[in-house]
Amino acid sequence: MDGIVKHEAGLTAHPGQGMGQLVELFLKSQDIAESSKPTYRRYLRMFSAWIQENPQAAAGGQYTRETILEYKKALGKSGQGFTAATVSNAIGAVRCFFTWAESMAYYPNIAKGVKGEKRNRKKHLKGYFTPEQSGAILAAIDRGTLEGGRDYAIINLMFRLGLREIEICRANIGDMDRIAGTEVLNILGKGQDEKEWLALPPAALGPIREYLGRRGPAPDDAPLFISHGPTNRGLRLTTRIISRIFTKYKHKAGIISNKLTAHSCRHSAVTFALLAGASIQEAQAFARHSDINTTLIYAHNVDREKNITKTPEFKIDAFLNQAQGGGL
Repeated sequence: MDGIVKHEAGLTAHPGQGMGQLVELFLKSQDIAESSKPTYRRYLRMFSAWIQENPQAAAGGQYTRETILEYKKALGKSGQGFTAATVSNAIGAVRCFFTWAESMAYYPNIAKGVKGEKRNRKKHLKGYFTPEQSGAILAAIDRGTLEGGRDYAIINLMFRLGLREIEICRANIGDMDRIAGTEVLNILGKGQDEKEWLALPPAALGPIREYLGRRGPAPDDAPLFISHGPTNRGLRLTTRIISRIFTKYKHKAGIISNKLTAHSCRHSAVTFALLAGASIQEAQAFARHSDINTTLIYAHNVDREKNITKTPEFKIDAFLNQAQGGGL
């Protein structure tokens, strides 16, 4: 194939146009969700751009395992705000690519054994909004306009169903359905090929129906939520736009914390489910967590907060007060 050369010793310092073609061959050969392929493509293009911009990373004209380690270090220092999870995903994509490239005898696997960025799962978990804060954000939205009705329906879904921004973006009108006489929304989750349904209680369904009624007829394959601005009118919303919309109303409600973001709505919904009495297994299914340990982090935090005055801190306080004759 034109532009693709097999190398016996290693990846040359300037792979050039062959890298892009190999990436497409790699994606076609992988048993991964179609929705995940754009993410892999983006990460591999990042790597391709970096190696072309950093010829000095080649030792003796060859890229080696040390090159991948340098790339990992560069991602952590890029100043682009990459989280540990993003760095791990980027390295994971590169590792998968070189495993495949070696099996096809294109390049040796120079990424073998390179691990992703270590992250503290509890620290990675963002905070959540209280029920009062979520109510204040929704109350800050003017539902009298078409855009306001749309924004209310979106943010209401994020708080009530724990939808990710990407899941909001992917949703189509035809994804609304009925199961056992109940309205549901079929969701294409992160990295999934098949959709899963979430029930739409009246308070979640009503704002969607109201928005769609004002928007007018549209086919089933039309986006559930679209832009109504002069530039992108009728186009599917992006995750960046949804995040921007949420931030506007969060600030309007007087909530300034940078720790509370659009994604915090998802953490809030899972927390609300547990506080409302859902079991760990029910919360895991609701949140679509593949690993129950992720759900257990929420459960631990909820249990600790519900029993905050019974924590060891207060037990120590009572013990010392008694031992010291009243404490300080």
